[in-house]
Amino acid sequence: MIPVQGYAGQTVAVLGLGRTGRATAAALEEGGAIAVVWDDSAVARDAAEDDGLLLRDLTKAGAFEDVACLIVSPGIPHLYPAPNPIIAAAWDADVPVDNDIGLFFQSFATSEWEGFDTSPRVIAVTGSNGKSTTAALIHHILVENGRPAQLAGNIGRGVLDIEPAHDGEVVVLELSSYQTDLARSMTPDVAVFTNLTPDHLDRHAGLGGYFAAKRRLFAEGGPDRAVIGVDEPEGRYIANQLIEGPADDRVIRVSSGQKLTGQGWNVFVRKGFLAEHRKGRQVASIDLRSVTGLPGAHNHQNACAAYAACRTLGLGPKGIELAFKSYPGLPHRSQVIAEKGGVTFVNDSKATNVDSAAKALQAFPKIRWICGGLQKEGGLEGLLPHLDHVVKAYVIGREAADFARQLVGVDAEVCMSMGTAVAKATADAVSGEVVLLAPAAASFDQYDSFEKRGDDFIACVKDALG
Repeated sequence: MIPVQGYAGQTVAVLGLGRTGRATAAALEEGGAIAVVWDDSAVARDAAEDDGLLLRDLTKAGAFEDVACLIVSPGIPHLYPAPNPIIAAAWDADVPVDNDIGLFFQSFATSEWEGFDTSPRVIAVTGSNGKSTTAALIHHILVENGRPAQLAGNIGRGVLDIEPAHDGEVVVLELSSYQTDLARSMTPDVAVFTNLTPDHLDRHAGLGGYFAAKRRLFAEGGPDRAVIGVDEPEGRYIANQLIEGPADDRVIRVSSGQKLTGQGWNVFVRKGFLAEHRKGRQVASIDLRSVTGLPGAHNHQNACAAYAACRTLGLGPKGIELAFKSYPGLPHRSQVIAEKGGVTFVNDSKATNVDSAAKALQAFPKIRWICGGLQKEGGLEGLLPHLDHVVKAYVIGREAADFARQLVGVDAEVCMSMGTAVAKATADAVSGEVVLLAPAAASFDQYDSFEKRGDDFIACVKDALG
């Protein structure tokens, strides 16, 4: 646990009592603060009270009179689509509002570091797609190369629930827009931006607000090094905002599919080969085509970002290459779950939006595509240019018929359930094809989470294969 610094003897309110909120309350109390907690759910409040947490109804007048700060769990919208009433009450009472990410950066460094030979470092990864894989891959590379490391944030453990840093340790954080949007302190040593595609637009009042939340990690964080995916205009904008000239190697540009030139520090993939260029010269190359845990152009972009982040810490190309080859991949993200009769079954349930699904569809040449679910804003038009590898689509979910109608030019069968879709795709598939779950939609019409949807796919594949 990371004891929260700066609030000893003061009352701090915590709104939201999920995993993050409860860990935050414990870390506040460990640091000497008085944590008072609240949640809209009576069940969550009862459970917290049973565990000894001090409840305070933050909806009542005067609830913030003695409160030094309000800490908000990331799942609670604070400004859009409408200001949260409790957060608005904190604003009116001039009480600072923060989240656990802000508390982490405020509290991570301690006086014990003065005795360390090597100061601990923090690598923070954000972006629309690939941030989980990139963060997990960085962590894997570090561990495989003998560097002590912890993985936390939007993946793994909560940021305040990790262990205090050891000498030379690296903490790798995956940060969502919900987390970067509100944090009052963000000071990573290395910050990574993977890409930007439309998502969470209601929470951020549009694409501009969503991008602004991501950009805060770089604009306000002031990282020593920044690894920036430049395949979208937003990434090029961030990179340009950070550099002081063409040869400024504090910014490492990364790309999947285009050769990057110039005198700066560039890492890119073309035709399956990762290349590192510095000062206009190639200094390393890695063949990614046989790396089974990182299939497709989107994963090659993740590999570039992870490679660059680890190079900033002094790791060598050969050590990184060996770690690539042993990387198993993350569950529900381009996860190969079975192979039989020349047919490969891939679980990419995390492909919850059009862009991530499009990238998954470009990773394999012949696809029996299982898709569908709760559609996100904007429809499926953005998928249409990326359907050339699809042999047939098998559509699930309550909106399956409408979803199928939008797949212009594709043989699409309405299946409704996962079991039906998997059974039909398995029966139709021939050697050399991939049965791919890449829904291009949220899971909540049928499942509690994309993980539950992926687990159901895995179970159905096992049944279909006998």
